[in-house]
Amino acid sequence: MKRICVFSGSSPGQVPEYREAAQALGTLLAQQNIGLVYGGAAVGLMGAVADAAQAAGGEVIGVIPHALVDREVAHTGLKDLRIVSSMHERKALMAELSDAFIALPGGIGTFEEIFEVWTWTKLGSHAKPCALLNVHGFYDSLLTFLDHVVAEGFLAPVHREMLLVADRADTLLDRLSTYRVPSQPKWIGRDER
Repeated sequence: MKRICVFSGSSPGQVPEYREAAQALGTLLAQQNIGLVYGGAAVGLMGAVADAAQAAGGEVIGVIPHALVDREVAHTGLKDLRIVSSMHERKALMAELSDAFIALPGGIGTFEEIFEVWTWTKLGSHAKPCALLNVHGFYDSLLTFLDHVVAEGFLAPVHREMLLVADRADTLLDRLSTYRVPSQPKWIGRDER
C-alpha cells in the first residue's frame, strides 16, 4: 500500500484515547512508509493524525473543499494541501489517491465517508479495503447494528466482512496489507426478489 485515506472527526472527542490513537496511527503510517490522505483540517483528530504523520517524516496529503477552508481550519502547515470545489470532489480525489481506507472516531461526516467507500467496494467500483479503528470501543454499537442488518437480511455476510475492524493501529495495518476484497457480486438473484 502506497497511501491510506483516514477519515476522522474535526473534533477531538471526549476522551484522550481518541487523540492518542490518531497520533499513533499517523506515526505508524510514516514509519511504515505509507502516505496519509485525509480531509485537510488542522483541528481535532484530523489535525492530530496529520501532525503525527508529518512529524515522523511521512507523506501527508490534505484535501479540503473551499467551503470548509475556514470552518474546518485548513492545515496550512502541510506540504501538500489540495483545495477542491466540493465535498464530492474531495471524496473522489481522496479515494483516487488511496489504496485503503480507515475510519477513526468521528461524526456523521466520518460515517458517511467510510460507508460510501465501503459501498463502492461492495459494488465492485474498486477493490480497496475499508476498516474501522475501534478506539476505546467507539464503534461497538455500530458493529452490533451491522450484525443486526445482516440478521435481518439487508446485508450479506460477505459484504459485512469487507469492513475490517481492529482496536490497534498496528493490527489494522497488518490486516489491510494482506486483505483481498472477495469477488462477490452485489446483485440479488431472482429468487431473492
